[in-house]
Amino acid sequence: MKPFEAARIAWEAIQKNKVRSFLTMLGIIIGVAAVIIMVAISAGTEATIQEQITSLGSNLIFVQGSMQRGGPGQPPQGGLVFDDAAAIEEGVSGVTSVVVEQNASETVKYSGDVILESISILGTTSGFLSVRDMELADGRYFTDKEIDRKQKVIVLGSSIAEELFGEDDPINQVVTVDSTKMTVIGVMEEKGTVGNTSYDSYVFMPITVVFQKFTPSMFARIMGDSIRMIYVEVDPDENIEDIITQIEILLARRHDVTLDEADFTVTTQQDIISTQESTTAAFRSLLAWVAGVSLIVGGIGIMNIMLVSVTERTREIGIRQSVGATPNDIRLQFLTEALMLSIVGGLIGIVVGVGGSYIFGALSDMRTVVQPSSILLAFSSSAIVGAFFGYYPADQAAQLDPIEALRYE
Repeated sequence: MKPFEAARIAWEAIQKNKVRSFLTMLGIIIGVAAVIIMVAISAGTEATIQEQITSLGSNLIFVQGSMQRGGPGQPPQGGLVFDDAAAIEEGVSGVTSVVVEQNASETVKYSGDVILESISILGTTSGFLSVRDMELADGRYFTDKEIDRKQKVIVLGSSIAEELFGEDDPINQVVTVDSTKMTVIGVMEEKGTVGNTSYDSYVFMPITVVFQKFTPSMFARIMGDSIRMIYVEVDPDENIEDIITQIEILLARRHDVTLDEADFTVTTQQDIISTQESTTAAFRSLLAWVAGVSLIVGGIGIMNIMLVSVTERTREIGIRQSVGATPNDIRLQFLTEALMLSIVGGLIGIVVGVGGSYIFGALSDMRTVVQPSSILLAFSSSAIVGAFFGYYPADQAAQLDPIEALRYE
């Protein structure tokens, strides 16, 4: 029997029992769609995290402090302080900019008429624009001299400027942050949301002012100018590994510790991305295997229905054998039918999976990225499942005795 003839006969058999055939394919449809959707969710999460990391800027080194528990009634010891950032900028060659950030949340007022509560305050340094890849729409950013002198100047995010001043020019206007009067010297270009952070809703000011005026608690005041993270921007032409070594040696000397006992860690964007990729890859594989169970269940359904079909069509098999069909012809006929069920189910599953991924991404807060490899994997798996689980019923049909098959009622 030619493959084309086997496919025609298999398709006719499927059409005779449309509802049963669809229900048989349903397991394959769900399995293929589940694999595509699960991988799309995982890939979307991975892409979002990677964008958050790369949005911090390019050629960055992250220096993070790790404090050690102090004695009874004593604050934690070690970690990074604000002066460490200045030491890195002055003492490490190949560094183009060093940025430190300190967060707070305060009420911002203008002329007593406009009051914005719980506004995010970001105290930072003069290299912030370069490191964060941000631009000014109007005015200027604060300078190192203003940071050193703790000048009461601020730069507004675009949406904050609009809420406070509307169509008016905010430059050189005075606003009140908590109880401190600050002069607006600049407005940021609209940035939008990066990850979960909307920089358009931030107020930016010298970090020294945040330390002085907006330190959130008495415990933090005891800690002094303690900081959690230093962002170091590196010249693209420099060897980043050499600069990391310089930073580690410099900070170890300043903190009077060995590198083995360092109260800080130094990482790069690629380190973070690599760690994140290994984690999400394992998570994606787990999701794919869980979704793959549906394919196996679908394959079992195909085998079950094909066994029923062999029983129902025993007399038909006997007639085909009596007119010259060989066991291989019978085996090919039923195996083709099982493959056709799984392939058609796989194609429908691809449509459902791709469509479901886009709908899920549109209706939820989670991003989805459809991976072509997941489509190929899911479809090929459905074909393999159909062939594997369809072979046993096909072989059973091929082994029927022609005489017994003709007598079957």
